[in-house]
Amino acid sequence: MGILEKIKEIEFEMARTQKNKATNYHLGLLKAKLAKLRTELQAPPKDGKGAGGEGFEVQKYGDGRVALIGFPSVGKSTLLTLLTGTQSEAAAYEFTTLTCIPGVIHYNDAKIQLLDLPGIIEGAAEGKGRGRQVIAVCKSADLLLMVLDASKPHGHREILTRELESVGIRLNTRPPNVYYKKKKTGGLAFNSTVPLTKLDEKLCHRILAEYKIHNAELLIREDIDADQLIDIIEGNRKYTKCLYVYNKIDVCSIEEVDEIARLPNSIPISCSSNLNADGLLERIWDMMALVRVYTKKVGKKPDFGDPVVLSADRGGTRIEDLCRQIHKSMVGDFSYALVWGTSSKHYPQRCGLSHTLEDEDVVQIVKKKVSTADDGRGRFRTQSKEPLRIADREKKAALKT
Repeated sequence: MGILEKIKEIEFEMARTQKNKATNYHLGLLKAKLAKLRTELQAPPKDGKGAGGEGFEVQKYGDGRVALIGFPSVGKSTLLTLLTGTQSEAAAYEFTTLTCIPGVIHYNDAKIQLLDLPGIIEGAAEGKGRGRQVIAVCKSADLLLMVLDASKPHGHREILTRELESVGIRLNTRPPNVYYKKKKTGGLAFNSTVPLTKLDEKLCHRILAEYKIHNAELLIREDIDADQLIDIIEGNRKYTKCLYVYNKIDVCSIEEVDEIARLPNSIPISCSSNLNADGLLERIWDMMALVRVYTKKVGKKPDFGDPVVLSADRGGTRIEDLCRQIHKSMVGDFSYALVWGTSSKHYPQRCGLSHTLEDEDVVQIVKKKVSTADDGRGRFRTQSKEPLRIADREKKAALKT
């Protein structure tokens, strides 16, 4: 029996099993087996067969990556052309786009890479319609734009969400607050700091035993369910933000557009009529949590033309993160920074590496002072103050002896 047949058999077993306290352990084990099979299905073949073919991955560029995902003929290529100016073939038939087409959004002095992916169909997680290549690119994106046809049923959103979740992509959620560590000996150590209403210690032990894990530490700090515990054990889940873009609202009524606009993480647009494109760019900027930081040299005006773009979700927005993005050696040479902007209490504020920056802050980085010292051969070398102080202490200790 192949992997797909085993997956369908387990899904059928779960569908016909009633959900109650008596079947809770049985369903938990079925979920663990299903997660293992889906992970095995996504893994590349060990013999290397079937691994050929054209891939969709393109080199990362800019300050962030956004991927367009959706069913065929929902307007992904038209949206790419509208936001980036990159010409992507669009036609009135399905699967017009057959590969990944990149474009660049220039917004708020930042460069955001936008990827137009081929349309996926139900069963993409199992490889239908080259769905595996499309989903692989989605895992590398900082934000997903799920493009939907506003004139069609809302069930398409649930189908796409289910396909993404089956391959380990969690939309608009955060990782569970759970500490988990495998060990070689010592047995299973289970603890929780909150009351658990969706699982208990017995179910945790059974799920871990399904993965053949008999020595581990597990500390649960929030009320999680069996699915979240399996995500922690698998360790390969991708937690990604997703914005649901409802296209073709020009064929909908005002009441339908208002209903779409009130949905969480959703925005109505029309590519053909160029409606609400600016609002879409604002939502993309807000969901990516990008922060522009302008640098300033001593005695000169800030460089407002080319900011350093940081991300609160990727890397961080501290001064230390700014220094590392400029150059990796700057952290070691850092003395202090002068900050102008909304993150400072007064202008300028002297800050350290742990200070959190906000959008459009101006930062002047001051390096450690250096001094020169004779090396005994008539030549001079640069030294920091600390090595000189160490040399002075060694000289005093030698004189006392």
